[in-house]
Amino acid sequence: MSAPFYVSPEQLMKDRADFARKGIARGRSVVAVQYADGILFASENPSQALHKVSEIYDRIAFAAVGRYNEFENLRIAGVRLADMRGYAYDRRDVTGRGLANAYAQTLGTIFSSGGEKPYEVELFVAEIGRSSAEDQLYRLTYDGQVADEHQYAVMGGAAESVAGYLQQHYRPDADLDSALALAVAALGHNETEDRSIAAEDLEVAVLDRTRTQPRKFSRLSPSRIQTVLARPAAPAAPTAPAAPAPGDGDEPPVAP
Repeated sequence: MSAPFYVSPEQLMKDRADFARKGIARGRSVVAVQYADGILFASENPSQALHKVSEIYDRIAFAAVGRYNEFENLRIAGVRLADMRGYAYDRRDVTGRGLANAYAQTLGTIFSSGGEKPYEVELFVAEIGRSSAEDQLYRLTYDGQVADEHQYAVMGGAAESVAGYLQQHYRPDADLDSALALAVAALGHNETEDRSIAAEDLEVAVLDRTRTQPRKFSRLSPSRIQTVLARPAAPAAPTAPAAPAPGDGDEPPVAP
């Protein structure tokens, strides 16, 4: 009987991580941007039925990139967990941190298990508070790691290029239209040239704290997106003329 082929645990984990990263990189990027009244999610997604961004609970949203069937299973599990916890205890006991921890445990268990392949997904779990300082945005990777993001975050596709554009142009406390224009411009940015993305090919949703309903999640229609993208950029403020230097011929005349 021949000896079984041996692979070191370090090499096995590295191979599983490389496999998951390659699958995630093939997907289109998803951008999350904090603005004055909430959190905006945007992604290039021509499909009108297969969503990358969805609602989990009253103030909580879910976004994902990677294999659709895998992150859709995670989304459904998150909705069920939130509903059960809110029903058994109180709706205020359903938090983004709790859901992020549950997702982290699931992804970490699947990644470290040798019986099945790792999930080729990355996730955003976001929750809005009563002010922007209380907003929470978590990014979860394929191996169950959790990162607490602030202001903006990108996952999937050309994440480095998109994140670099956001770092240069992000402005805190921007309004919704400005945040949307920034997110779409970042999605179309790459190292060689910037491309424009049609409104019909975009999926945009927000967690808006100004909504009077308990449910703060809302999707933006293509017509609303097109209106914002067609709006010309605000002209730069005119610069004040420099004060004349002494000796430039502007001195008052001297009486003889």
